[in-house]
Amino acid sequence: MQELDSERAVLAESKAALARMYADVLVRDIPVIGGEDNDERFTNEANQRAHEQRTLALVDLPDVPLFFGRLDYEHGTIDGIDRIYIGRRHVHDGSGEPMVIDWRAPVSVPFYRATHSDRQRVLLRRRYGFSDSAELTGFEDEPMLGPEAHDQGDAFLRAEIERPRTGPMRDIVATIQPEQDDLVRAPLNPSICVQGAPGTGKTAVGLHRVAYLLYTERERLRRGGVVIVGPNRSFLAYIRKVLPALGEVDVRQITIEELITHPTDATDGPETARIKGNERMSAVLVRALWSFVGTPAEGILYSKGAQRFRVHDYEAQEIVAALRGSTGYAAGRNALAQRLAHAVLVLMEQRGDSPDDRVQNAVARSKPVQALVNSVWPKLVPEQVLHRMLSDAEFLAEVAGDDLTADEQAALLWAKPARSWKSAKWSSADAVLLDELDDLIERRSGSLGHLVLDEAQDLSAMQLRALGRRCRTGSATVLGDVAQATTPWAAGAWDRVLSHLDKSDGRVVELDRGFRVPEQIIKFAARLLPVIAPTLGVPTGVRTVADALAVVRTAEESLADAVVESCRTALAGEGSVALIAADDQIGALQAELVGAGLEAGLLGDSEDSMEATRLVCVPATLAKGLEFDTVVVAEPARIVAAEPRGLQRLYVVLTRAVSRLHLVHSEPLPEALEQGVLR
Repeated sequence: MQELDSERAVLAESKAALARMYADVLVRDIPVIGGEDNDERFTNEANQRAHEQRTLALVDLPDVPLFFGRLDYEHGTIDGIDRIYIGRRHVHDGSGEPMVIDWRAPVSVPFYRATHSDRQRVLLRRRYGFSDSAELTGFEDEPMLGPEAHDQGDAFLRAEIERPRTGPMRDIVATIQPEQDDLVRAPLNPSICVQGAPGTGKTAVGLHRVAYLLYTERERLRRGGVVIVGPNRSFLAYIRKVLPALGEVDVRQITIEELITHPTDATDGPETARIKGNERMSAVLVRALWSFVGTPAEGILYSKGAQRFRVHDYEAQEIVAALRGSTGYAAGRNALAQRLAHAVLVLMEQRGDSPDDRVQNAVARSKPVQALVNSVWPKLVPEQVLHRMLSDAEFLAEVAGDDLTADEQAALLWAKPARSWKSAKWSSADAVLLDELDDLIERRSGSLGHLVLDEAQDLSAMQLRALGRRCRTGSATVLGDVAQATTPWAAGAWDRVLSHLDKSDGRVVELDRGFRVPEQIIKFAARLLPVIAPTLGVPTGVRTVADALAVVRTAEESLADAVVESCRTALAGEGSVALIAADDQIGALQAELVGAGLEAGLLGDSEDSMEATRLVCVPATLAKGLEFDTVVVAEPARIVAAEPRGLQRLYVVLTRAVSRLHLVHSEPLPEALEQGVLR
């Protein structure tokens, strides 16, 4: 008890020191450069933003422990200090002496990597336990000398994972495992793709990797910025508190629909969306765009005073042919005007004139030159091109080439085309095609410093190309699980995903140890793998939990009552509870729960829906990436039947539980799951 009180005193002193650091930054004057020019205004705005970010990074979050571990070294390690506390951010006393070391610092690496066979000068590793209110409740010591106790680290990991949860995702900084740490601390380049089975912590690895890269490459990344792309707003709400808890507050978290901004008022059927997402569409779009460039039927006649200068039709044709396809569309259009003007200037020089660049620009803007340019190389917006493709069968057949079959062309064509591109309604898949056309017309400038794609297995080739264009010179962290690919337009294997991103030099790493999903649940769900992902190995779980899996068969008329009873039983325990069902069923089941006197929120109603109640009703299509202590799954057959890749969706749903999974069904389970099920 005396030792625990001593550690609590260290924690209190560290929190007081952090408060002083925050106060010092808060009152610090922000340097202001006088003047009104753009450079000085930009500098002042940047200084203001940096001050705001530094202030936010030093806020003491009441439910986040300031440190989680301690290392005792032999012979000192930092200026003679032989004991360091490791936490989520750096804290120093008034004289600059470190009180808490940032987990990302090199000196903290042994906390994650030291073993009895390679103890890296560590004498003792201490891990701390905290309550949900960040009160220090205990600690566990792992001496690195003497007999090895194999279960000490595992016991702490298990206790931390099984600590009841409510609300958004927590960081895993205290429990990062060596194979995860390798990925977190990997260099900025090359890009990394993590194939992670359920419960392997791939999302947490990606978030902690962002925090690490911002620590080691902050100046480099600040220029382009860091963006995290998630599958939907519910998922982003779930992970939104992880990076702030690690002291990083300036990372944009967004969905791909929000990143590719275009009004989307229409929807596509699965087959049409699959075709629009296929990489072959990129070649079709190129042909469609350049088909608008014609061949000059006549030259130009330019007048200057009494003089006439004629560029013949064959000369104009040669200029257009040389430019066609060798540059961006808009750049080629501008170059055409300049080259026609240059041809006129050559004629002027042949008559003894000495025209300069101003004359050439004037000729390029002249009526004869612009008339030819507009007739041969019209100014376009992406919507004009795509509208013609989707409404004109003959045009689509012409530009489809060998890339689209007749059936695929028929699936793309609008049943009732809009009168013009201005009145057309576009789908989400159309928005991605418009984005590609926009870049073909005028190449996108600028690049993100680092891009994180979570649940990337669901992205189409065209979506990946759009994301890659935004990260041309930056790097990427790609996270996903091929077995959880539920979209009909999924790009496929990871080497293809990296190729579409234009990150072919990226390395693919597999995480197959499920820390967060009990072994019984992983094995049960893995029965689907030979059907949905036959190339993947079966993941392993490192934890077993008593009564982790229960399967209840009931009559159809009793299904709702059985679901209510399962949820009531789950709520009698600790932690978060989710009811997951097919999207068209979840609303009615929520009403049954509420009618039975249970407080049940509905995921998707608001960003705080996971924090409002312990019991959350989750549509199956929003379950991906989420975790709950107990999961009740209602009628798996309905989830499977709801979409073409329903078995993949069910695999996702079955692997959301950290402790217990209850299946309640009246219809037969998929054949692979029925085998060996104990009632």
